[in-house]
Amino acid sequence: MSMNAQTTQLDPLAAKLDRLVDQLSSASRFAKVSYQGRVLDCARRVLVHPDGLQMLQERAAAMERAGVFTGTDWENPAALLPRLVGNTLSHAEPPTIVLECLSLLRLLSAAQDEHAIPSFPAENARHFLTQVLALNLDRLFGVTSEATRAQAGPLSAAVDRLLAFLLDRIGAAGILGRLVDEIWRILAQRPLQVDHVKAMILQIALAISQRGENLGEARLGADRLISALFGPTHLCREDPGLDAYRERLAAADARVLHTEASGMARAMLDTGLVSDYHAALLGWIMENRQTHLLPEVLGLSSTGVDALRCYEPLIHRLITDVIRPGTTQAVLGLSMMLERGILYSPPIAPSLWRLIQSPLSPACERTLQTAYGTALPAKTHLLAGMLMLLGQPLGIGQGNNPTCQSARALSMWALNDPDYLFWLVANATCNDRIVMHFEGQPLDSAVLPLGLASHTPLDADPVSTILLPHLDRIYAEMGRRTAERGEDPHKWINPELHGWWVGRNFHIAVDVATGKLAEHARFLRDFHASYHPLYNGNQPVIHPQPAGIAVTDSNAGFIGWHAISIVRVALDQTGTMRVYFFNPNNDSGQDWGKGIVVSTHGHGERFGEGSLPFGQFASRLYIFHDDGLQGADGPPVPDAEIDAITEMARESWARDR
Repeated sequence: MSMNAQTTQLDPLAAKLDRLVDQLSSASRFAKVSYQGRVLDCARRVLVHPDGLQMLQERAAAMERAGVFTGTDWENPAALLPRLVGNTLSHAEPPTIVLECLSLLRLLSAAQDEHAIPSFPAENARHFLTQVLALNLDRLFGVTSEATRAQAGPLSAAVDRLLAFLLDRIGAAGILGRLVDEIWRILAQRPLQVDHVKAMILQIALAISQRGENLGEARLGADRLISALFGPTHLCREDPGLDAYRERLAAADARVLHTEASGMARAMLDTGLVSDYHAALLGWIMENRQTHLLPEVLGLSSTGVDALRCYEPLIHRLITDVIRPGTTQAVLGLSMMLERGILYSPPIAPSLWRLIQSPLSPACERTLQTAYGTALPAKTHLLAGMLMLLGQPLGIGQGNNPTCQSARALSMWALNDPDYLFWLVANATCNDRIVMHFEGQPLDSAVLPLGLASHTPLDADPVSTILLPHLDRIYAEMGRRTAERGEDPHKWINPELHGWWVGRNFHIAVDVATGKLAEHARFLRDFHASYHPLYNGNQPVIHPQPAGIAVTDSNAGFIGWHAISIVRVALDQTGTMRVYFFNPNNDSGQDWGKGIVVSTHGHGERFGEGSLPFGQFASRLYIFHDDGLQGADGPPVPDAEIDAITEMARESWARDR
């Protein structure tokens, strides 16, 4: 067909799409649903046209303003996750695929400064698209499996063209290098969920081996990531497969086995990734009674070795029941749990034994099977999730769910009160309910209405998948019971939800009724007196404390309120006083505008912590608790310091307050 004929066919579609967009724009919010379907159907016909992408991009902003994303998961671009895009483009229904494509095109316009999205500036849009392209390198490079080709739908070719269209405009130069840097940045936080990271590493490996892509200076970092997953030690350097690896282990002498064990641990602790070969080695060790190798293969210090020796039957049972190629990250969780020494707390080992031996309720089992499949028993996934959470309490994330309060609570309990966490899991897995008390009254999650989350989170770790629905209902009920008190409900909710160790003194920087700043300078002085070692008598943070921040974007524009926890306050290696905190949003590293960029490594952060200089953190803080146990009165906070923090707040979230 000639180009003129194609253009002729496209012009009537363009005219029809414009009419439908105008109708959608003038429709009431209630009526938009029916008009959205018509717009998406017409947009689908344009999308499959070989020359339709440019036309759709030119109209993407108009379609967004008209309301094509209203009421959908794509309405708020800041809440979108790049790792979910590929699955949507491959497996969703056609209208959803079209919606995803239109969302990507409007972000492309934003990245090119042709369309302004208030909550998603051009830099964020470009970063998002880069991640989407990096996660879908297989489609870009044509490296598709037979299964992928067999499952190809009517929009597959159009989606491939869209990804190539995005790549052409975003640019291929540096994507792989930036992807490698992004992976290392994410892994520095030791997240519980790394499947998307492993998928990115696989695509890098394919790009290097099949396309000969040149990564330049990033090649060394890429090779370390690839080898950590597919060839961490000498006996599996060329990725021979698990069966061949086991045969090599059977023929290895004692020296080679020790080298294998230490090599596996080195790769795991270097990257935070666990190879399937690591799981195979642990399985072989248990089957062949070579358990003297466990300290080496787990990478344990003297602390971890002591815990292993004291609780040897329990650890052997956990390895036997839990460690599989599908649960490899639990090896890291087990190692870090032993290093924490929490098994010495009397209730923990019995709680683990109870979880191992207790059957799951049918509902709990179905939930885990829905989230993780049936290749492994549901109990295996839950135990793996517990090991990971106990070993990496700051690695948990809320996923694509509005449950920052509940995710924060799980992190706090894993860090500070694991006994209570086990009790909650036992109730949820046996009785399909948890009961918490609020001001003396029991709250039963089984009879409470839904909270912020409208469905069970399936993009979270196993413990979150089970507990978040219950915690979310209870949190919402606490909110309902305090809604009419005229103050921020977290004053009462946080201590009751999280535990006795949450400070009862409550400080808030805004007036709840008006949203305006209220005695902000006093709020800042109180925060210094509670948390800054130079002004609180050098008192450390004893327990992690819940706090609320005003989240801002890279332009310092206000996005919303968000729950975090203050873990500690300390000097970094340069002598700067920093607040180290946990952010449950899956990635602590963020640009909050006006030069305030959250650090996740390089300034004394422990795994999972974000940090900022004390004043920068205080400039985004709006709620905190303290226990009223400050030390001797410290020196007064200089007025200039308070003024500087106030100015940072007024230039960002407090601009109109």
